[in-house]
Amino acid sequence: MPAYHSSFNEEPDARQVGNTSILAIRTRIRGPAPIADPSQPDIIDETLDLFRANSLFRNFEIKGPADRTLIVLILYVSDCLAKIGSARTVPTQIEASKMLNTLSVDNFPIPGDANFPLNSHYAAPSSRHEADFLRQYLTQVRQELAARLTEKLYADGTGKPSKWWMAFQKRRFMNRSLGS
Repeated sequence: MPAYHSSFNEEPDARQVGNTSILAIRTRIRGPAPIADPSQPDIIDETLDLFRANSLFRNFEIKGPADRTLIVLILYVSDCLAKIGSARTVPTQIEASKMLNTLSVDNFPIPGDANFPLNSHYAAPSSRHEADFLRQYLTQVRQELAARLTEKLYADGTGKPSKWWMAFQKRRFMNRSLGS
């Protein structure tokens, strides 16, 4: 059974940095990301929808630049779940939100950096300006993804993260981690 790919691979106007798509998102967080139509799903919705299914795969054929963005975001969700799971006590929604927000703005490798785990599949940004733009974009997307993930994890109202999500905290998509 093949992995699930991004529906944004065929997006005609998507800007690319290196060979990674810069896709529009729905957000209130300031940053360089284009603003998406509120009535349409964005790459963050797609990441949350495909995370659990795709995290079961060790191999993933990249079919377009949006798949590269999807891979980075899936790996980030995995790091978020690991961070929540490694807490000494079960964090409340507010504590988890703070933890993930801190994780999202921490320094992280981007394609082209020596410690980026998937450099063989990604092209480095062509200039320092593009690298800075990609870092700002990924920071904004990570912040929005952390906020939406926290909402999903605590949606049942029990004050504890969903066991159906936390079961994936030790799973590694493509046997990789961003190392966050």
